[in-house]
Amino acid sequence: SAVAGLGGCPYAKGASGNLATEDLVYMLDGLGIETGIDLDPLAAAGRDIIAALGRIPASKVAQALAAKL
Repeated sequence: SAVAGLGGCPYAKGASGNLATEDLVYMLDGLGIETGIDLDPLAAAGRDIIAALGRIPASKVAQALAAKL
């Protein structure tokens, strides 16, 4: 996984990239699996990175949390 789902494969044009770490942490938390990761700061870091790169967020959880702001 990668923060904000950033990444991808240079050899596969149009590849969506990696699973957003925010989504993975949210899912694991929902399953009762402790990760030790605080989701809010993780999502905030992803938002900052996405904004700096001018990209659209891939994380559904980050999009939902941003809508609450």
